[in-house]
Amino acid sequence: MNLEANLLDNQHRLSRHGDGWRLERTQVIARPLPEVWAFFERPENLESITPDFLRFHILTPKPVPMHKDAWIQYRLSLHGIPVNWRTQITRHEPPYAFVDEQKEGPFARWVHLHEFREHPEGTWMLDRVDYKEPMGVLGWVAHHVYTRRLVERIFEYRRGVIRERLEPQQ
Repeated sequence: MNLEANLLDNQHRLSRHGDGWRLERTQVIARPLPEVWAFFERPENLESITPDFLRFHILTPKPVPMHKDAWIQYRLSLHGIPVNWRTQITRHEPPYAFVDEQKEGPFARWVHLHEFREHPEGTWMLDRVDYKEPMGVLGWVAHHVYTRRLVERIFEYRRGVIRERLEPQQ
């Protein structure tokens, strides 16, 4: 199934990808593309769409400039253990796409494509995350026991908060 082919809402898939995993989720946001892009091109907004239990904070001085090769430093907490995370924006194509790539953090690989397209009902958005846990076989076990549910829970939370924050209230 090609998630981009028909720009459907609420599609999601988690599958093997190379030596890791690929999470893909789509969402149609009832706002025009320029407004949606304006929200996502501000990394500060990531704090508001991340579940509270992660205690996620951006450490990079604000406002954080968004452009190719920008670096963003974060801190979060997993079960009370502080985790530093540093990403680089490796692709920036306003207002259609950007990629943040983990350079330091909890994963052996984390490459997150954010893609946006105009849609008859507003803006279609794709989150595609290619990731791999560290520690070889132990990482593979961790994925099945813990990481898979954690990543899906984070992106499900984001979906609801994005809808609340960006869509007009009925």
